[in-house]
Amino acid sequence: MTSSADVTVERCSIARSLEVLGQKWSLLIVREAVLRQRTRFADFRTALGIAPDVLTDRLGRLVDAGILERRPYRTEGERERVEYVLTAAGEALRPVLAAIGSWGDEHTPSGYGPAAVQVRRSTGEPVRLAFVDSRGREVALDDVVAIPGPGAL
Repeated sequence: MTSSADVTVERCSIARSLEVLGQKWSLLIVREAVLRQRTRFADFRTALGIAPDVLTDRLGRLVDAGILERRPYRTEGERERVEYVLTAAGEALRPVLAAIGSWGDEHTPSGYGPAAVQVRRSTGEPVRLAFVDSRGREVALDDVVAIPGPGAL
């Protein structure tokens, strides 16, 4: 028998996303892959200070979720190893990370300033996330409301 909590998780986009990304280490691994282009186990381990067993588990979960994919590589004179490369689904998390970072900079500031600034690759001009309507016009945050979609209960 399916509980109402199971149905809520199944139907809720946020709950389903948190099933994959809701653990601190998972999101930090994605941060390293997206923002710092890390792909190798040792590099993730060094950057994050994460225990190897936890890193192995989280990388496996991110691969199973289609966010990362395993690719073999070989450094000259060494055995073949695996690196973890972002998939299209992983790259699509870039605005999610930017939104979390922006929220953190505003609501839990460190006193050091932003750890990352989003800029346009071609010009270096700073950019920011925004809601836009179907014509591409920016919509004020207080003018945006979520309404039930077709998957809502």
